[in-house]
Amino acid sequence: MAVAVPFPTTPPPGYAWLADEPTFDPERHLQLEEPKSVLSLRELGYTDADIVGKATAIAASAPFRVLSDEGAEVMLTTARRLREFVQSGGNRIQHIVRGGCYRSAWLRDLCISPEVTAHLAKIYDTSVAPHPMPLHLGHLNYQPDKPDEAIDKWHHDTLPLDYVMMVTDPKKVSGGRFEYFLGTKQEAAELADKGKTPPPDRVVAPGFGGPGYAIVLHGNMVVHRAGPVSGPDERISMVNGYVAMDTSLDEQSRSVDLIGIDDPAMLWTEWAKMAAWRSGGRLAALVEELPFTEDRDLVVARLQDAIDDA
Repeated sequence: MAVAVPFPTTPPPGYAWLADEPTFDPERHLQLEEPKSVLSLRELGYTDADIVGKATAIAASAPFRVLSDEGAEVMLTTARRLREFVQSGGNRIQHIVRGGCYRSAWLRDLCISPEVTAHLAKIYDTSVAPHPMPLHLGHLNYQPDKPDEAIDKWHHDTLPLDYVMMVTDPKKVSGGRFEYFLGTKQEAAELADKGKTPPPDRVVAPGFGGPGYAIVLHGNMVVHRAGPVSGPDERISMVNGYVAMDTSLDEQSRSVDLIGIDDPAMLWTEWAKMAAWRSGGRLAALVEELPFTEDRDLVVARLQDAIDDA
């Protein structure tokens, strides 16, 4: 399996594993299926210039199954147990849990599963790895306290690639639809500047087959949201993050937005490890590729670019 930064072997201070968890078993808990269709960034209106340097040219997939019935039951139980650690997601979303993979060994093993990673690499059509920052693994969203309030506002993600999984059965929830905009994030920003949101005729609400079904997303490029729940129904989703293994590509993780949201005791270290991984990859490429040249400025620029993340 492609690995960018290995998951830490011990939890951060103040974090402890949930007791009496089942052991993650890919044979029992996974039921990986192929999506029926995949949408490209070009189909959203992005140009070749917009796409160059990005993790993939894929925008989103149709929903597909990830978990078996047993796996979906364990996922729901785990999300409910982790709810005691709920926090605010700032001005965008009321109830989230971050760092759940430092508390649930089952969730951690699902989120770094080599089987799931390999499956997503085929869909993304590029080599990917679980996100180097475990705070982006197993992110949980819960319904707000007030009905008719959007679970999550229109946005594009702080990480490049992810999947969005329904943890509760979407058929049993009144509302709470996952939706994405058939347009670019620049178009969405222009609408927002005018006090508008994406028009209904340019919004897709994929039909998830049940709990444990997911949609692959180029999160940093696709504008999306979780709509309002019209009643008191429980609605939980899980987001798991990935990166392209090619460190020469753009750094699409908007980590600065996590300041004030995530635990700084984890955020700074995770951020540094990701920067070290990306810089290490770029330095290794420089060792292999830098030609002999009298152009000192070129050499300095290439070296500076290699360590830009650090």
